[in-house]
Amino acid sequence: MNTVSDHLDYGLTIIFIGFNPSLRSGEVGHHYANPRNNFWRILHQSGLTPRLYDASEDGELLKLGYGFTNIVARPTRGAEDITREEYRAGRETLREKLQKYRPQVACYVGKGVYTEFSGRTKAQWGLQSDSVVDGVRDFVAPSSSGLVRMPMGEIVSIYRELYELVSESPEM
Repeated sequence: MNTVSDHLDYGLTIIFIGFNPSLRSGEVGHHYANPRNNFWRILHQSGLTPRLYDASEDGELLKLGYGFTNIVARPTRGAEDITREEYRAGRETLREKLQKYRPQVACYVGKGVYTEFSGRTKAQWGLQSDSVVDGVRDFVAPSSSGLVRMPMGEIVSIYRELYELVSESPEM
C-alpha cells in the first residue's frame, strides 16, 4: 500500500493533521478519499473553502493556504491498527514538520490525533491554550470519519470556529 504524499509548504495558514491515511486514500494517493469521510463537505460547509473540493484536488488547497499531513504515514483500515512504535516515530516526524513549516494553525482532525501527538490526556474542541510547537497555534476539531456519531451540524460549527480564527486577524 502506498503512502499519501504530504502537501506542505512555508507560509501556510492551516496544516490539517490526521491519524493516518485510509486504505482508500492509499489506493488513490489523496487525503480523505474514503467516500464515507465527510472532510471535504465539512470544509465547504464551515466556510473554509469557497466550494466543495474533491479528494483528488487536495494539492490545490495549498493555494488557499492549507496543507495536509498525518501523524503516521502508513494507510490502515483504522487507527486501531497503528502500532505504538509508529506513533513514537510519527510524533517526532510531525514535530519536525511543524517546526520546519511553521503554519499559523495546526488543526488536529480528531481529539485522538492531538492527544497522541501532545501527550496530553484530555483536550477540548477548538483552540488549545498551550501550543506543542512554539509559534504554532493548536486547534482540535472532530474527526471527519463517517463513523463519528456527533451530528454533522456540531462538527461543522467547530470547523467554523477554525474559519473564524484564521479570518479574524490580518496575519491569520
